[in-house]
Amino acid sequence: MTIADAVFAWLGVGALLAAVLPRVVAGRPLSLPVVFMVSGILVYALPLPLPRVDPVEQRLVTEHATEVCVIIALMGAGLALNRPVGRRLWASTWRLLGVTMPLTVLATGLLAWWLLDWPPAAALLLAAVLAPTDPVLASEIRVGEPTEDKHDEDEVRFALTSEAGLNDGLAFPLTYAAIALAAAAGSGWSTEWIGSWAARDVVLKCGIGVLCGLLIGKLLAWLFFRTRSSVLRLSEYREGFVALAATFLAYGATELAGGYGFLAVFTTACAVRAAERAHGFHNVLHDFVEQVERLLTATLLFLLGAFIALGGLAPLTWQGAATAVLLLLVVRPLAGWTGLLGGRLRGQERQVVACYGIRGIGSLYYLAYALGQQDFLVPERELWAVVTFTVLVSVVLHGVTAGPVVARLDRRRATEPGSRPDAVQRT
Repeated sequence: MTIADAVFAWLGVGALLAAVLPRVVAGRPLSLPVVFMVSGILVYALPLPLPRVDPVEQRLVTEHATEVCVIIALMGAGLALNRPVGRRLWASTWRLLGVTMPLTVLATGLLAWWLLDWPPAAALLLAAVLAPTDPVLASEIRVGEPTEDKHDEDEVRFALTSEAGLNDGLAFPLTYAAIALAAAAGSGWSTEWIGSWAARDVVLKCGIGVLCGLLIGKLLAWLFFRTRSSVLRLSEYREGFVALAATFLAYGATELAGGYGFLAVFTTACAVRAAERAHGFHNVLHDFVEQVERLLTATLLFLLGAFIALGGLAPLTWQGAATAVLLLLVVRPLAGWTGLLGGRLRGQERQVVACYGIRGIGSLYYLAYALGQQDFLVPERELWAVVTFTVLVSVVLHGVTAGPVVARLDRRRATEPGSRPDAVQRT
């Protein structure tokens, strides 16, 4: 038996489990990501002829594999959201992005600088890497499939899904700030980089990302729904793989134009969704993307479990573990609660949104990308150990608790006076 044979066998088993497990774990204090990560740990603990998994040595492969997974997840999130983009309808989202995310980055950076005694550039990098949230890793707290009713989604699931759709792109300027700070530190701690970083990496690239996403989204929406040619009107043929075409087109074209492809993909999905909200083609696109996303996420988390089993957490210190735990249990909840003050979320709903800032595949991507750009004067394996431990704790903690917590919210919401049964989101 060769290593290739074993890989094919495990890929087959993994694909079958990705199809079966969502129904097996439904309603239980367990999640698909937890199962696959633990499976990776257990399988690689056995004396089997399996390939070595090491994101430090295989940095480029890790970067591109996580990159593909993130952009597909962003397309799925954008297609699932029913609400039109607006200042009031998305008020919770803007609060999470404008207040919670900066507070989280600041507190995490200070923790890394103080507890880990890392240089400022490395501390900022850790904060930027752990900034994106990822409710894909706990399906109970993200919105379900598209419907034609813009009110058919509760505020908790909407806030967490829309936050994750946008903060994956907004973490890029922070990552570039860490890269610029590391380069400046090597040349004498110059602050001249701040102006060019703000103009290029914040304003210009974000603007290009949103603009390209809108243009490509409107073009694709016209092609899908409104062109007079029945041959080109793709919504009539119900081919879900068109969602992959939209994802890669938006991402690739925007990156070529010098913008942030992550922002463009999510914006494209929202623009396509806004064109014909009641059309069943949205469900076809969403269902296909969700299946691909589930398979990729399961594979990557299995490999992350393999990395853990092969000693990926060996460089982790108690200070690194404390930083991760404090981020998940103290920093994010407090920052989330602060950002949502005065908003429409109240009581337990605000607590859930504040606490469930799940860290996942996006963090792995940003770390792999940044380490390919600059030396941060901290051992790469130590950086990987802290980020991997954070994702591990987040996946287990949030994955196990999300189901019961959200189920309790749904039951309470359904019994409130004036509640609509169809407003309780399907999981």
